[in-house]
Amino acid sequence: MGKFVTQGAMLQCSFGLSPCTLAIIVPTRPKCMNMLMAVTTDFTVTNIPTFGMCQSMANPTVASATSAAMGVLTPMPCVPVITAPWSPGSSQVKVGGIPALTDSSKCMCSYGGNISITSPGNTAV
Repeated sequence: MGKFVTQGAMLQCSFGLSPCTLAIIVPTRPKCMNMLMAVTTDFTVTNIPTFGMCQSMANPTVASATSAAMGVLTPMPCVPVITAPWSPGSSQVKVGGIPALTDSSKCMCSYGGNISITSPGNTAV
């Protein structure tokens, strides 16, 4: 079992140019090391706002800008489109009946980006 993920965890997308911070928007969540715990359903644009600029050619804005630049890859603003929860979550710890998020969990952007947790936001094991 990895480390539990909490408010303030750092995330990175394989097509994003900047890391982003995971936001937990449910203030009544249990805490781990005095930080709100994350769960596998924390994957909306409210939880994962942006990775700065996107470099994925599967992103229509990047493809269009790259075409206009005569094939020179042209990153465009990132707006993650995530349609499935983080996986896997904790098999042993549930928060409100939902698996807790661990630092080994990943999710995918519809534009092909692999989103991973680079720092869990706490030090609990």
